[in-house]
Amino acid sequence: METTNAIAALAALAQESRLAAFRLLVQAGPDGLSASRIAEALRIPASSLSFHLKELTHAGLVASRQEGRFVIYAARFDTMNGLLAFLTDNCCGGNPCSPAGADTCQAGVA
Repeated sequence: METTNAIAALAALAQESRLAAFRLLVQAGPDGLSASRIAEALRIPASSLSFHLKELTHAGLVASRQEGRFVIYAARFDTMNGLLAFLTDNCCGGNPCSPAGADTCQAGVA
């Protein structure tokens, strides 16, 4: 993932409603959820949700598809995993470390 893409994704997630919507879509899996189900679950007005979903879509974190009269939104796991890889690429000074051992990681320690 390029730095500019990582910045766009992090900026999109740096807002409470967008982060909640993205986390809900991650939980929903690849089938995704309709906009109305997302709005209901998060108690966000449809007009506000539309703006937030647009921001997540522009950042590449969410994809939409039409199913009948519904628009279904789903997390883009490839982008999410790319962002995670970008953030952990230089973890532990290039030494392998697991998430469980992250607290003992010596990155940045002289």
